[in-house]
Amino acid sequence: MPTRINPSILAADFANLERELGRIASADLVHVDIMDNHFVPNLTFGPPVVERLLQVSPLPFDVHLMIENPERWAPGYAEAGAFSVTFHAEASPDPVALARRLRSIGARAGIALKPGTDVEPYLELLAEFDQVLVMTVEPGFGGQSFMASTMPKLSRLAEAVRSSGLDVWLQVDGGITEETIVIAAEAGANTFVAGSSVFNAADPAEQIARLRAAADEHTHAH
Repeated sequence: MPTRINPSILAADFANLERELGRIASADLVHVDIMDNHFVPNLTFGPPVVERLLQVSPLPFDVHLMIENPERWAPGYAEAGAFSVTFHAEASPDPVALARRLRSIGARAGIALKPGTDVEPYLELLAEFDQVLVMTVEPGFGGQSFMASTMPKLSRLAEAVRSSGLDVWLQVDGGITEETIVIAAEAGANTFVAGSSVFNAADPAEQIARLRAAADEHTHAH
């Protein structure tokens, strides 16, 4: 599977988002963190900002909803044109129904698991999702350190995806650098969210290329 690098605009310059999107045009997708100050103790963007940014973005959007009541809000992001919409397992009473609704609108459906959430209940539901996001930090704020303790969960998922033959992207988000991307790639991730390490680089395009090369070198052959 190809390596995907999805820079998180949580780390971008909010006063110049259109320019910032242009600086990461060599990436695969733009990771957009939606936080509601309920599910996580932070507040970021909402639908109007996402709709407007989609009009000027050179890349499709990988929307990550860190919000309560995703049933109410997730379909709107799919309708606005997000390529992928990921919601949290911990926030949804019926993840399968919501994933099916997102897919019916035309978006890829992703499910996210916080570091402490057990992956086992979701392994038999893999066919319902296009992406599983293993959080490698506690969701809420950018710039945190990578939690290697989440890697067994990722390996378990990678094994389940391989044995099922499904095309489910395995994403990691939190503390991704040139060093930690190698650990995550070795555990089976193929889609990497990087915020600070990309936007704080002097040359984001060069940093995206470095991250991609580091992951490619250590990705399991599928």
